[in-house]
Amino acid sequence: MKLLFIGDVVGEVGCRYLSRKLPQLRRELGADVTIVNGENSANGNGITAFSAEQLFHCGADMITTGNHAFQRKESLHIYENDCILRPANYSDACPGKGLGILDLGICRIAVINLSGVLYMENLDNPFTVIDQLLKDIDTPNIFVDFHAEATSEKKAMGHYLAGRVTTVFGTHTHVQTADACILQGHTGYITDAGMTGVEDSVLGVKKEIALDRLRLHVPIRFEEAQGDCFLNGVLVDFDTKFGKTTKISPIFVR
Repeated sequence: MKLLFIGDVVGEVGCRYLSRKLPQLRRELGADVTIVNGENSANGNGITAFSAEQLFHCGADMITTGNHAFQRKESLHIYENDCILRPANYSDACPGKGLGILDLGICRIAVINLSGVLYMENLDNPFTVIDQLLKDIDTPNIFVDFHAEATSEKKAMGHYLAGRVTTVFGTHTHVQTADACILQGHTGYITDAGMTGVEDSVLGVKKEIALDRLRLHVPIRFEEAQGDCFLNGVLVDFDTKFGKTTKISPIFVR
């Protein structure tokens, strides 16, 4: 079976580009299921009911998020949908959950969303949280979106989960890394799946605005870049009986 994971979709432009590319891409790759990170899918970052609907409409089966999960207070109700996840290591008092199950007929897959804590918010320890989650999952097909800043924390999580989950996808830094591999002959891994949005930008933000923020160190509202887009993602072939990745292939579409 094949699973397609799409890196952080940035803004309305990224959503529109994904809607044009994803249906055909799924057919060409033979993807049976698609997970999309949508935490930046709304203009100005965060996720809204409208941007989530756009992602589902173009082919997402499950949407994961990250540190901008609760950026849009008017849209917190979206987490009533079991197919929209927020990081599991947020407090139980927060809306939503960090584990979702998809029944694909011939198998069931579990999707876990986690946030890193190095250089990010002071959340519950993601290593401890995932240990607890794995105790109650009754399918070997387990996919983890680890939304983290530090490459060291992502690498550590990959090795920690090697042999225990099917694939670990790093997200958050919006730059696709060149280290896709299979750990211990079982667990697919990539430090960052990349982003889907405007290529001539700084992580999807207008480059002039990002440069002013970095040069002048003054508060500046980020604005979504406009222009030609690209799509970053990862295709995983996996053995449904053992929950083992047999092939992992980065996807880069201009």
